[in-house]
Amino acid sequence: MRHFFLLLPFLALVLLSPSSTDGQDKKKRPPAKPQTATDPTTLKVAKGFKVELLYSVPKETEGSWVNLCVDPKGRLITSDQYGPLYRVTLPPLGSTEGLKVEKLPADVGDAQGMLWAFDALYVMSNSRRKLPSGTQLKPALYRVTSSKKDDVLDKVEMLLEFQGAGGEHGTHAILPHPDGKRLTLVCGNQTDLPKYDTTKVPPIWGDDHLLPRLPDGNGFMKGRLAPGGFMLNVDPNGKNAELFSVGFRNQFDAAYNRDGELFSYDADMEWDMNTPWYRPTRVCLVTSGSEFGWRNGAGKYPAYYPDNLPGICDIGPGSPTGVTFGYGAKFPAKYQNAFFICDWSYGKMYAVHLKDRGLSGPMAYAAQAEEFITGTPLPLTDVVINPHDGAMYFAIGGRKTQGGLYRVTYVGPDDEKKPGEKTLVAGTGVSIQDRLETLAKLQGEKLDEQRLKAIVPFMGRTIGDDRFFRFSLRTILESHDPKLWAEAALSEADPQASIHALLALVRVSASCPDHDPKRAHGGDPALRGKILASLGKIDFTKLTHEQKLDMIRVYHVLFHRFGPPTADEKTAWLAKFDPVFPTKNRYVDSELLQVYVYLDAPKAGELGMKLLTNAPTQEEQMEYGRALRVLKTGWTPELQKQYAQWLVSANTFRGGNSLRGFMTLIRQDFETTLKADEKTALNTLLKEAAAGPKVGVTGPARAVVKKWTLEELAPKLEAGLKGGRDFDRGRKLFGEARCFGCHRYDNDGSAFGPDLSGVAGRFSQKDLLESIIDPSKEVSDQYAAVQIELEDGGQVFGRIVNLHDDNISVNTDMLDPNAMKTVKRNNIAKMKPSKTSMMPTGLLDTLKEDEALDLLAYLLSRGDRENAMFKK
Repeated sequence: MRHFFLLLPFLALVLLSPSSTDGQDKKKRPPAKPQTATDPTTLKVAKGFKVELLYSVPKETEGSWVNLCVDPKGRLITSDQYGPLYRVTLPPLGSTEGLKVEKLPADVGDAQGMLWAFDALYVMSNSRRKLPSGTQLKPALYRVTSSKKDDVLDKVEMLLEFQGAGGEHGTHAILPHPDGKRLTLVCGNQTDLPKYDTTKVPPIWGDDHLLPRLPDGNGFMKGRLAPGGFMLNVDPNGKNAELFSVGFRNQFDAAYNRDGELFSYDADMEWDMNTPWYRPTRVCLVTSGSEFGWRNGAGKYPAYYPDNLPGICDIGPGSPTGVTFGYGAKFPAKYQNAFFICDWSYGKMYAVHLKDRGLSGPMAYAAQAEEFITGTPLPLTDVVINPHDGAMYFAIGGRKTQGGLYRVTYVGPDDEKKPGEKTLVAGTGVSIQDRLETLAKLQGEKLDEQRLKAIVPFMGRTIGDDRFFRFSLRTILESHDPKLWAEAALSEADPQASIHALLALVRVSASCPDHDPKRAHGGDPALRGKILASLGKIDFTKLTHEQKLDMIRVYHVLFHRFGPPTADEKTAWLAKFDPVFPTKNRYVDSELLQVYVYLDAPKAGELGMKLLTNAPTQEEQMEYGRALRVLKTGWTPELQKQYAQWLVSANTFRGGNSLRGFMTLIRQDFETTLKADEKTALNTLLKEAAAGPKVGVTGPARAVVKKWTLEELAPKLEAGLKGGRDFDRGRKLFGEARCFGCHRYDNDGSAFGPDLSGVAGRFSQKDLLESIIDPSKEVSDQYAAVQIELEDGGQVFGRIVNLHDDNISVNTDMLDPNAMKTVKRNNIAKMKPSKTSMMPTGLLDTLKEDEALDLLAYLLSRGDRENAMFKK
């Protein structure tokens, strides 16, 4: 679980009924009723499944449960987030009576990971608390056994201690490794990497920001650098550590599938919402030697950076907790093979269905997340399959909220389908797992020069969208002396192979200055020149958007690690890119602008301000503004004034808890680039920018054109969207109508409301129009608001976004994720779901007919400017 949890749906009245009297309310009230976990009859459950509440955890005596595992006798071991371990003897299927809970005598606790393996209970404690016995807990891997071998778990051994850990970003899950000989440990990004004996990840990571770092706007984890959260394999004694994967934010749990492939569910940073560096929670395929790009603050790698891997399924805002595959459950085959993931904040368990396409890239699995169980409230913490009875068990609780233990069984028609066989890679006759096993073997071997040179061209000839495979090939090169393969990388003619091989050469030939403070740059200038010459041979205009982004990223890492180019090298670079910049691709332009600013290019200020001025969303504006904040030359007084005016306009931006801090840092960095007279000339604007947002000011408003109705606009759709629409104006209007303030679209915008990227596949043209004109006609459960009536007669309308003990936080404005009101549970008189959407009405009323059609065409195009709707 994370530092702060977002977006929990409305709470059930049973949990929010008044329970005590506070200092502000002196009325006499009846005695508080015992709290119980959420009634399973109120849950929304997948067809054919049944959920039973087995146990409401007494909070005062047994805390709030956050972890589960199954012992050899089919009993559950559970853990209180801030307390001891318990053993639960379960009632038989068909009954909810007879459950037994006993506290374990083991002097250990505060576990966020447990596993029964090798005839012992393994525990990942996540605390530095002193226990009542006087024992000092440490964030560590412990082994718990029975000293008398009599089923009494009382002997505790600390096997592996972790530094820097503790809290909700520390030590997490323990998994059985597929080889049957080891354990896989899962740790969040506040855990220091321990000493390891071997590594699948080339230990050459770094922050690799071309421009100065922009840390978190609130200073959260400001000094923590790469590699972030990690996965580590150890033997049963906690020895022989092997680093397997890095770059996570805060993955609470993970699970292996039948083929030995590892999957996890990684967290977002909700304070980043409505910034360009926000990344939603996502399911990750965790391959050997992988890196997932967590960096502090604004430095998180976008999914398209080639030196990190993307998720295979974006879920959206949430708080990832327990995960498991459905193996061993008496479920239909579809659900036996599903990857079940728990979201604490939304109160949802998803069944993620993974269809192997025979590739090892982002399209290796066609991942589709199905809402399996949804509750209000349902703060899910962990989920397991009990092989002894074939049922699923899950727990709710965490952060001192009301806990409970539930059982899930299938009661629908029998399904005799067997799990599918391995899918073969088209044209090869081998499975994806066979390919990955081959790669893993290669990663552990020392290859000769001939075999290494053969890898380079293969990086451009992999099958389909095989990004993971190329990534693995690059890690193999990086694990060997570059003298054996550097010449092959420098002379490779295929553009894609050349780009990825040169990235490997850059990373392995120079250390990252962020992680080597003794020297500013570690690369040989002569080698930098050779790499630049090789990149210079590539025709940038003939590359795909993905290849362009990959190529620009090589320049980022090259200049950051090797230092700035010579004057001649800079001239050659600008001669190559001046004719093609800007490119009209939002992501390519933002990455290229960083290089222009780094080089202090003469046109950087002019081109950058043009991009910023025309950007329709605050996220895109912030991306350009972040780069321009450190530009030292190429400014004119007018351009500086325009930038200062943008800083003032940015006071209307709304977003997560760190957004205002980010804007302050951007302004301060810009001020350091100004000379005394320039600062004097801009003094009034800079003071206004520093004053921050004014209450009630939300940016310039468009004038109302007319109140559109469905009957008026719908008939114009069929003919109006057949061609001649304006993509760029549609995107601009999407920003001006503040749609980006709530929704993500084409990997841009906020994630507070539904992601609209695939709206064309879910709505007809008319249905989409109707949902905009009348947003309250049908409100999704996931985005429903609540209406709360308080004891003092007041009302609160909004969406519940956080729970902590007896307090709830309600967002009252979807356009401002930081607009929060705290409500004490015992001050609530009544609460009910609202039938009114938080999405504002009249969004099209400020648009002319052609503008409305451009906006709708943009939405229905899935972000493709080549769509037939835009053909003249």
